[in-house]
Amino acid sequence: MIPVLSRAEMRAFDAHASAACQVPSLLLMENAGRGAADLIAARLERGARVAVVCGAGNNGGDGFVVARRLLTLGCDPRVYSLVPRDRLTGDALANQRSFVGVGGSVVEVEPSQAHELGAGLDAAEAVVDAIFGTGLDREITGFFRQAIELINGARGRIIALDVPSGIDADTGAVLGVAIRAHTTITFAHPKLGLWTPSGLEHAGKVEVVDIGVPNQEVARVGHHAEIVEASDVRGAIGTRGVKTHKVSAGRVLVIAGSPGKIGAALLAARGALRAGAGLVTIAGFPETTALLDQRVLEIMTARIDPDKIEESLDQLLERADAVAIGPGLGLGDQARRIVDHVVLHAEKLKVVDADAITHFSGRAEQLRGVPGAVVLTPHSGEMARILSGTAAEVEADRFAAVARAVALTGSVVLLKGHRTLIGAPDERVAVNPTGGSALATGGSGDVLTGMLAAFGTQLTARRAAYTAAYVHGSAGERRSAQGVDRGVLAHEIADEVPLAIGALRLSP
Repeated sequence: MIPVLSRAEMRAFDAHASAACQVPSLLLMENAGRGAADLIAARLERGARVAVVCGAGNNGGDGFVVARRLLTLGCDPRVYSLVPRDRLTGDALANQRSFVGVGGSVVEVEPSQAHELGAGLDAAEAVVDAIFGTGLDREITGFFRQAIELINGARGRIIALDVPSGIDADTGAVLGVAIRAHTTITFAHPKLGLWTPSGLEHAGKVEVVDIGVPNQEVARVGHHAEIVEASDVRGAIGTRGVKTHKVSAGRVLVIAGSPGKIGAALLAARGALRAGAGLVTIAGFPETTALLDQRVLEIMTARIDPDKIEESLDQLLERADAVAIGPGLGLGDQARRIVDHVVLHAEKLKVVDADAITHFSGRAEQLRGVPGAVVLTPHSGEMARILSGTAAEVEADRFAAVARAVALTGSVVLLKGHRTLIGAPDERVAVNPTGGSALATGGSGDVLTGMLAAFGTQLTARRAAYTAAYVHGSAGERRSAQGVDRGVLAHEIADEVPLAIGALRLSP
């Protein structure tokens, strides 16, 4: 897995690199800027005009290094400093002097000269944002806001250094206004804010350049989260032996669906089968299973006796290795009895989704310490019900929301959305890198629920969660081939799952 660092963790890493690894901060900045400049120059014609917009801090210093390196690579960099030279200090000042020393020119832009900055941006084939980077923690106003708006309106390609200026490095929140980059070149390690929907919307394509310190040194300062890699998922899925049979492949019980919502149950069951479960049974009340019986082929159905709910469930649970519960189940008293009995008492891995999550609104702490593993799979609205907040609050800081939900419930928590997050007790947050807009269709989450239960028959809860999220996203990406970003149906995503797994296993 790839470490993802918070603002504080990155500062600690830089300090460790200078103090313990004896790599001076000036050299760290040089390595970062040179790596960024090499990537930028590789995408431009020789002699290309590049506008580099610098602020006062280390991000501005990175910008001066980029400009100097671009000059040596045959580009035509023009630096626009948004602060006077006497406000520069330390490494930023040293690199400003170095750029000027090799023949570069710096235009100091005052608030009354915004038109000059605008003209310089219009003449550039690429614009480099080196204004704030990771250090910003306040709303942008005044001249800096005007400068960012001018950059966003530039005709050339926009490249942000480390983090797009205006984006909170920890949450991805927009601090008043933010750069909308085509590419963000971040230094040493990805930052938390770049792996949120808002952060990614502003960052564009994210590329990482090293700063001359081995990656393993991050273990000495710690990190908040990690990005799941194909090798992590490939290792989890493994290869089936010749002795595998339908029972050893895993038995999934899907408790879902109600009249008018049997599609949710069918999709969860289909997801489980496509992810490799050997036997899948949908359980419901008689009126639900009567409807299901007209639709199923490979899937079995079982009736829950409304007069003997708990006894019926216990008999079904005896023949299951994992349970998926909630999609389309309903919010009535009988549905609540089902949810409580299964989730609070069954000694199985339980994937708790949709209506089953809603049944725990205001009492999510009851999930702590229950028998068997629990995986909650909320979207931001359902997460808000767990945390007694709002969806907007969840989206404002997704990493913090996951941490709070894990602490409250003692469960594995998979927060759905662009770049799904998976939290677990005493574990780093896993960030899923796969997926896309093709997954924005009704029933996609039900498919994920079934997949997770299928993987949960073979894997630990956290590993099953990040494996399911990764494969689910990969299946969506396969359906998004040739530019498709809409019109994909949930059952089509499920049907891509075996092929996504096969491609994963065959990849180097």
